[in-house]
Amino acid sequence: MALALSSALTVAADAAEVTYALTIANGRVPDNMRLIRVKQNDVVKLEWRTDKPLTVHLHGYDIEQELKPGAVTEMTFTARATGRFTVEPHIGRTSSGGHAHGDVLVTIEVYP
Repeated sequence: MALALSSALTVAADAAEVTYALTIANGRVPDNMRLIRVKQNDVVKLEWRTDKPLTVHLHGYDIEQELKPGAVTEMTFTARATGRFTVEPHIGRTSSGGHAHGDVLVTIEVYP
């Protein structure tokens, strides 16, 4: 039992808080900001700016955030799941009542 607790404390101690400032202009994030790499258990803060009203969706973590021009909108999560996760804009409804997505804005890679 003590070994598991010690292991959990080590993981938590290795976690970092990381912030990325992301700007969407004309429906795109600059190429140099389209890939974000973090470690598992990092606390990730995405600070969004946009030139048009938009809702973005972080797949895999199921986080949606409404963005408004002239405002900084924060999306914060703990990167518990590993893998590749995309952030895509919602661009309307589908015939089945769901929502459609636009092109990938950002890909977040979470490493163990």
